[in-house]
Amino acid sequence: MDIYGETFTSRLMLGTARYPSPDILKQSIEASGAEIVTVSLRRESANERAGQAFWNLIRETGVRVLPNTAGCHSVREAVTTAQMAREVFGTNWVKLEVIGDADTLQPDLFGLVEAARILTKDGFQVFAYTTEDLVAADRLVEAGCRVLMPWGSPIGSARGLNNVYGLRAMRARFPEATLLVDAGIGVPSHAAQAMELGYDGVLLSSAVALAGDPVSMARAFRLSVEAGRLAFEADPLQPRDMAEPSTPVLGLASFA
Repeated sequence: MDIYGETFTSRLMLGTARYPSPDILKQSIEASGAEIVTVSLRRESANERAGQAFWNLIRETGVRVLPNTAGCHSVREAVTTAQMAREVFGTNWVKLEVIGDADTLQPDLFGLVEAARILTKDGFQVFAYTTEDLVAADRLVEAGCRVLMPWGSPIGSARGLNNVYGLRAMRARFPEATLLVDAGIGVPSHAAQAMELGYDGVLLSSAVALAGDPVSMARAFRLSVEAGRLAFEADPLQPRDMAEPSTPVLGLASFA
């Protein structure tokens, strides 16, 4: 998977919030094979000592950190948070979230595009958390975003891919962009479905962190993402309206 000129082997990315313990988080990252994890500046900087312990844990795993602007509801708030995250984590990467609705946590697409323009001009490499809206996606690409992260369904809902048609249309519209399905993934089959659509990867958090056995679930997601990508590359059989025999009829004995 290529992201802003860097190549990664794993196509699975993990969030780092809400795990039962730091040790379970570490084991889950290792079981998932993820090479990139997202981190909220707000949560990790709330307590200096706890934040340092978390940072040391992440360093031990050797993964790449992707700061996010989770919880931001305005352009100014998101831009300021991104700039602070760059100072704290030492990276120009940022997962840009500008939330527009408190109930669904749907992105504010107007604010998202505005914030993306500001941040890309400031040297950031933006991962835009968006919807499957093609017009918004066009504007984000024009603003300099090379990674788009459309939601599968609302954050934490575990409903999977609500709009497969829209996600498939986005993949077709932006063949050169890195597209990652983010939010709403609940079980490994959801992740496999996203990969079968040709998406470059998936980002998930609660599906692993809140599972009864996060480590086993992380391993399951690792396998599902690999399987979905292999299926996509294998050029799968397309659905048909009518039956087609799996056994050739040519050469069968005739008793007429």
